[in-house]
Amino acid sequence: MMKERKIIVYIATSADGYIARPDGNVDWLNRPRPADDYGMGAFYKSIDAIIWGRKTYEPLLQKFAAAKTKATARSKKPKAQSSGSRIKNYIFSRQPPETFPPGAEFVREPIKEFTRRLHSEAGKDIWMMGGAGIIGSFLDEGEIDEFMIHVIPIFIGDGIPLVQPRHRSIPLKLLSMKSWPDGVVLLHYAVRTQPESKSASKKDGRAKTNKKRQH
Repeated sequence: MMKERKIIVYIATSADGYIARPDGNVDWLNRPRPADDYGMGAFYKSIDAIIWGRKTYEPLLQKFAAAKTKATARSKKPKAQSSGSRIKNYIFSRQPPETFPPGAEFVREPIKEFTRRLHSEAGKDIWMMGGAGIIGSFLDEGEIDEFMIHVIPIFIGDGIPLVQPRHRSIPLKLLSMKSWPDGVVLLHYAVRTQPESKSASKKDGRAKTNKKRQH
């Protein structure tokens, strides 16, 4: 039986809930790391795909473009990063670039169709990298399975939130919690399914159908 792949938001936030400063700066993440790197190595082994928003992926795209330009000037191909060769990168963007790194796929299809395709393929879990917009879009479509949030003991006052703001009420189930001596806390949540909302939407659908029949 094929293991069901999960889409997991694995991310760090400040103690006041931001993933970056307003300009995208994450200088507050520069801190001495423990020997286990907050569990990053173990998590990375559990995934084989990463989902990115275009803005979050943009710095890597610029780095690739710069490497390609240098390689062209020297009449050589840009070197592929061997450490990421087993990882498939999916980038949601309405305007894919003409050239992009190997192992990258720019996605324009609806979220539901995309996740259905991923779940139909054998593989490991999938890392939802972010940012806030793509996390919010997947969450609102019911396509986020878990959150693994490293809360860093620092207030930054203002910035980009974990999830793009809008009115929502999505319950979470705490799966585990781990802390490190430096004050970093890992909160591991599962996103609870909401059968009430699904049944409500079905009732709304039936009501609309009945109205059409009456007219």
